[in-house]
Amino acid sequence: MKAEPPLWNPWLWPVVAATCAGEVALNAVRQALVGAGPVESIGQEPAWTTPNRVRLDLPTLRVREFSHDPGGLPTLVVAPFALHGATLSDLAPGHSLIESLLREGLAQVCLVESKSATTSMRFLSIDSYLADLVVVVQDLGGQVNLIGLCQGGWLSLMLAARFPKMIHSLVLVGSPIDLDAAPSHLVAGTRATAPTILEGLVHSGDGLIVGSRMLGVWGAAPPDRPTTQQVLQVGADICEDLVERYRHWHQCPINLPGAFYLQVVEQLFRRNELAKGEFRALGQLLDLSAVKAPLFLLAGRDDDVTPAPQLLAVRDRVGTPAREIRTAVAPCGHLSLFMGARTLRHEWPQIAGHMQTLSP
Repeated sequence: MKAEPPLWNPWLWPVVAATCAGEVALNAVRQALVGAGPVESIGQEPAWTTPNRVRLDLPTLRVREFSHDPGGLPTLVVAPFALHGATLSDLAPGHSLIESLLREGLAQVCLVESKSATTSMRFLSIDSYLADLVVVVQDLGGQVNLIGLCQGGWLSLMLAARFPKMIHSLVLVGSPIDLDAAPSHLVAGTRATAPTILEGLVHSGDGLIVGSRMLGVWGAAPPDRPTTQQVLQVGADICEDLVERYRHWHQCPINLPGAFYLQVVEQLFRRNELAKGEFRALGQLLDLSAVKAPLFLLAGRDDDVTPAPQLLAVRDRVGTPAREIRTAVAPCGHLSLFMGARTLRHEWPQIAGHMQTLSP
């Protein structure tokens, strides 16, 4: 299958640009951005497909509740915080993993949506988001079935390692965990780019990575029809409304706190601290062997953002017994893991069924 083009990498656009155009070109872009105007708002956010209510509103994130069953163990989805919004998990009918989870009968389905950063949030770190995630789980009763998508996966794994008793079961989907397990352009580009270049990009955004500026600078045109068909796993008869929903989602990026961004780049992508047991979260080094919960790993066979081995390597680091670890490798690229029609019909019911078998 043809790989998704580089602009669809949902994280570290500056790094992708450095890989393609060279560090000299990236430095020129950074200098141009220093004189840019004030930080822009993200405009009208994409609409959610499934009815929901905001259950909890915290400084870093909000929790959307899509169903409520006081007698069941909550299912909490942690969406990526990666320059595109959380509606990738609920894009449209037939392209919504939220819809898929509800259809399979999971109880109290909620989603963590990280807010687009403002300048007052520029110093927030990974600990800021992890601490608020702890508050979310406590609000839901103290224990959840946790589903981490892409960047939301490493945050979910951190929570499971730091507070194992909070996690009844854990699902990681397309999540970059062990960045040394397989080569990727994304990791290679990150490690080849001088830290001062990325620091300059943050400085040019008043302490933020400003999504709308990055989208404009790299000339990221709206996705064409063939790319949309590939990602959403539909044929040539794709309806125009679906094409427009996908384009709007892509063209409405969010902002990242600069401190958070640089910490992720340096400690996770460059130094691979989480996989090595060297990452400190909320005052403690994280030991992935402390994770004992049943585990389901879903990777994409053609994923050039997070090659499958970067996720599947988790099996050798957690304390979950091998008999309680399930894996699946879907024949798709990265974004199709979350919104592809075939993946949502085939792999996600397996995940939901696995979680239901574990219900207390």
